[in-house]
Amino acid sequence: QIPFAAEAILWNPQQLIYLAAIFLILAIPFFFAATALCLAFMQFGNVVSRIYAMDLAGAGVGSLGVLLLLFWLFPQTALTVLAVAGLAAAMLAAIELQVSRGKRIVFGLLLAMAAVVVVGGSLKLHLSPYKGLAQLLQIEGTRVIAERSSPLGLLSVVESRKIPLRYAPGLSLNASQEPLPQLGVFTDGDNMTVLTQQSTDLKQLAYLDQMTSALPYHLQPVNKVLLIGVGGGADILQARFHHSQRIDGVELNAQMIRLLTEDFASYTGNLAQQPGVHIYHAEARDFLARSQERYQLIQLALVDAFNASAAGLYALNESYLYTLEAMQVYLRHLEPNGYLALTRWIKLPPRDSLKLLATAITTLEQAGIKDAGQRLLMIRGWQTSTLLIKNGRFSAAELAAAKVFCAQRSFDLTYAPGLQPEQTNRYNVLRQPVFFQAATALLGAGHDSFMRDYKFNLQPASDDRPYFHQFFKWSSFGELFRLRNQGGMPLLEWGYLILLATLVIAGVFSLALILFPVWLYQRKQSLASSRIRGAQVVYYFFAIGLAFLFIEIAFMQKFIQFLQHPIYSIAVTLTAFLLFAGVGSYLSGWLCQRHPGKRVLVYALAGLVITSLLYLWLLDSVFNSLLSASVFTKLVLTVVLIAPLAVCMGMPFPLAMANLVREAQHFVPWAWGINGCASVISAALATLLAIHFGFSGVILLAVLLYISVIWVFPQNKYEVRDVVTGDGNG
Repeated sequence: QIPFAAEAILWNPQQLIYLAAIFLILAIPFFFAATALCLAFMQFGNVVSRIYAMDLAGAGVGSLGVLLLLFWLFPQTALTVLAVAGLAAAMLAAIELQVSRGKRIVFGLLLAMAAVVVVGGSLKLHLSPYKGLAQLLQIEGTRVIAERSSPLGLLSVVESRKIPLRYAPGLSLNASQEPLPQLGVFTDGDNMTVLTQQSTDLKQLAYLDQMTSALPYHLQPVNKVLLIGVGGGADILQARFHHSQRIDGVELNAQMIRLLTEDFASYTGNLAQQPGVHIYHAEARDFLARSQERYQLIQLALVDAFNASAAGLYALNESYLYTLEAMQVYLRHLEPNGYLALTRWIKLPPRDSLKLLATAITTLEQAGIKDAGQRLLMIRGWQTSTLLIKNGRFSAAELAAAKVFCAQRSFDLTYAPGLQPEQTNRYNVLRQPVFFQAATALLGAGHDSFMRDYKFNLQPASDDRPYFHQFFKWSSFGELFRLRNQGGMPLLEWGYLILLATLVIAGVFSLALILFPVWLYQRKQSLASSRIRGAQVVYYFFAIGLAFLFIEIAFMQKFIQFLQHPIYSIAVTLTAFLLFAGVGSYLSGWLCQRHPGKRVLVYALAGLVITSLLYLWLLDSVFNSLLSASVFTKLVLTVVLIAPLAVCMGMPFPLAMANLVREAQHFVPWAWGINGCASVISAALATLLAIHFGFSGVILLAVLLYISVIWVFPQNKYEVRDVVTGDGNG
């Protein structure tokens, strides 16, 4: 119900208040859950490791459970289920603890569950007014006719009865034929694709030949095509119009495939079952890793929304489709003289198109190709650009065909071998031929200086830093902010700035929650009388809170590269990390009965550091050698590889907390709060660091943080090794 709009955060300061309000509202259930756990730590100090182990195990099972829930239920229904689950947990706690007036409490909680179910039935999702679906629904006669949900997003199928929906991105202004009737398909209210009504004659698809993405079909006959991101099937129609005999399509979202093959199959004329058309439910790189096929054309066309892309809201989205490593995979699956075609939305000043070009140049150079400029061709229209990377040099005939193609459609050649300045910027005229100038600079001796001085970040994305959509540069921030009222606002990469705002808000709240207990305890003079210094507690628990999430997030991304499918990746890696960290916590209690706590800590950290560094060194090689393995083999190997790392990660917290329970119990709530605050900060901070230093840098920082806590382990000079008594007072 809070009207937070990320897109408005820079010109409407009230959005920061809304963002802070969301923080506080979400903090309420965590406040009570954390209080319950903290009380358990203090009351049952002899089993801290077991309590923390169960907490982590519950989190692991819960993270898997939520993903499964989202396969079966729509998001608003899932929220109702989770709210009922929270009340059920409270009811079980009341029964287990045998609280006074327990029957009344249980009855009250049952009534609350019933109320939640009733209220939850009327919950509606509120779309941001800046999203494409919200804007389309403003048009009279437009309505949502079907919805499908999964963890990959909520699909909404929209029809417009009075004003026909016609979607053909970047359609030439010379086009004389309008698109066929269509239904819009939105993912989470954006990223529109379309389902096109059955065509009785291929000539009705001629409008698809008036788009920049049609270029490769005019350079040579293309019989075998791979389409990455099938969506509603427009690219299939384009390939069919150009008489391709074999059309393979890869689509990650099974619900999208179901729309094509089942729900709206009759509307599209059973497009997915047409002769020569094969649609695979897979992630593109995983599909190619398991395939021996080679294609004359591999095409990626407009796989994200124009408005969100233009606004910089994808800046935080990891995308492994546009990394250097991905480009290498695509090029390996091209036939000799085949094309890789990449179509993007036009942004001014140029960003996406130039970053793709820089990525292509670097990819070819890394492959040892000296004549990269002879293998690249880029054109642009008024809304889209298409970059071709050829597995070979472009011939004179191909270049001539490209010029004819552009002239007939009023598209501009941005870069081609031998292209002269006067041959560019002819139809969609800019004040300066900036695309051509940038392409020339990127391919010339001034490459490094151009990349350094350009207003936006054009450094190619890699699997270690998969943030293709991140164009933000601090050196340009002041200038763009001053121009915010003159059209400079969308150039500020809001996603990056929202991440910073989130980090600042989390930091301010955390600082207050950490310092308030210090002030409170100092009034009671408890800190002064403690033999464990407060600085030890602050640093130790803050450092391991940061490091735990750093390791978890960074290695989760590493394993996404291996498992490819994000649902498998998140479900398996997150669950494995939390469950095996729980195992580590449980083992720490058992080991402390035989060894001093600090010695156990040193062993755990040694294992963690060695494993992390080995994985940084060897993991990519292991993954590359097993890319074609079955999904089951990959899942098992993922769990096996995560287990030793996670077991070691689960030990530092309970080891120190058990010491505090025994020797300085008044520090326990404070330490628990510090660790929680650090975990919140680390989620945003890890992403920020990964953008600038890569996931490897995040892992190395986490390793250093873990090593540093050895010297501040909170214990008395003479450690007590007696078994802690049941009352937690030791």
